[in-house]
Order: sequence, then C-alpha cells, then structure tokens
Amino acid sequence: MVPSVEEYYTLVLKKAVELSRDIGGKALVLIYPPKEDLEIDYDGPVVIVGEEFDVKGERIKKLPLPLSLGLNNLVNLVAAFLKGQGIISSGDVFVYITEDLIGIKKVKGHLLAAEDLFDRYEGIIQRVLEIAIELSVEGREGRPVGTIFVVGDTKNVLKHSHQLVPNPFKGHNLNILDPKVKGVVKEFSAIDGAFVISSRGRLVAAGRYLDVDPKRLDVKVPPGLGSRHLASAAITKITKAVAITLSETGAVRIFKDGELVLEYNPRIKY
Repeated sequence: MVPSVEEYYTLVLKKAVELSRDIGGKALVLIYPPKEDLEIDYDGPVVIVGEEFDVKGERIKKLPLPLSLGLNNLVNLVAAFLKGQGIISSGDVFVYITEDLIGIKKVKGHLLAAEDLFDRYEGIIQRVLEIAIELSVEGREGRPVGTIFVVGDTKNVLKHSHQLVPNPFKGHNLNILDPKVKGVVKEFSAIDGAFVISSRGRLVAAGRYLDVDPKRLDVKVPPGLGSRHLASAAITKITKAVAITLSETGAVRIFKDGELVLEYNPRIKY
C-alpha cells in the first residue's frame, strides 16, 4: 500500500531528526509541512516555514515566507533568521526538509543576520522580498532594476520625501498583498524614486524622492554602497519604517533603525 503524503512526510521527518543528531545540527527546519499537528521528537529549536500555521511551544518558531521564493532563497533567508535569533552562528549547520527531500545547510560568515525582521507588518516584508528577488533574477524587460521599497510609518515617510514624477497610485486602493498587484509593482519598478507602502500593505506612492541627509543623521553603510542605500538607511533612522533596496547588481538589502540588517543576492550561490 502506497503511504499517504502525511505518512511519507512523517518518515522523512524521522530521518531528518536522526541526521540532525548525527551531524550536530543546530536546528530543524520544516518547509511547508503537509499538516500542522506534527509530533516532532527533537530536542533543539524547530522552525516551520509556512503561511497559515498556528504553532505552539517555546522550541517551535514560525517563519511566514512565500513558497514562490524558491527553495534556495527560502533556506538562505531561514539561515539569516536563525542567525538573527542567536540560534546558529557562522559555520554551524541545520537540517531542513520539504515533502520530498532532506537537506543540510552550512551557515556562511557573510550572511547578514535579520533579528525579528519577519515579525513586522504581517507578511508585507515577505511580499516585498518576493518581488525584489524576482526582479533581481528576471530584471525588467531584460534589464537590471534598482529601486527602494519603504514600508510603514507612512505619515513620516511622506513628510520626509516628495514626488519626482506623478504618483501612479494616487486615487487607487491597491494592496501589495494582492497577488494581482505584483505585476503592477514590477511595471513601475524602473521609474526613479522609491515605493511607499503602508503598514497594512497599501501602495501609497511610487517615484518618491527621499529628502534625507545621511551625513547629518550620521548614517553609515558598508563600503561600495551608494546613494540609494544611504537614503534607505537614513529614512529608517528618521522614521520607524523598514526599507528594502534592490541594486542593479541583484543584491537585496534591508535597513531598519538606520542599520543594514539583511543582505542577500539571489544571483550568488551561498
């Protein structure tokens, strides 16, 4: 008799637990498990990557990331999350499983941590990351794209910015969490200026110039990063917003409180 998906996953989970113990894994990561009430006989931290799971227990953490990011991107972002939580360090390994495979991830030293980043704004950061990663890989009409997404604290972000071009979202009630809106965002990603997105996901503006002075705010970014990243860091220092930047090189960087908190390039094999 052929085992059901849940029975098969239970067998894979058992083998993943054994593997993690054998290799000294620091965590067990379940990517979109087929059911919620899993019995997990594992002593270390467990991370469930999914959208609707209501997890319980101190050892179990939920990380809501869209499956459309792709497995490699998901695993790298989980690594950043685990580093930010202090669960793993550079050089450590963790075991991850999907419905049909078991994998081992070694955490590299240059992967920047992202403490509590994915807890903010109920999936909006994840959706922006999804769009930024797709633009990094695909570009726009075959050309590299560079842009900024500023999420949250809309009133103050608008106060410290102005329109470079007519606002394409004025008079419209579009929300970035709506799957149909993704294509609209991509269409406007090539225009100069930043996207402004409310804490509930509404697309407030595009083509926005950030009126911030990084020098006056004493904002610093790693060497080699230019005005786009300085502006992103500065707007998050002077407001409570989070800024996600996409470089023409394909790198996606996230800033909050004036600091770079996550750096990831989907074009690089980590």
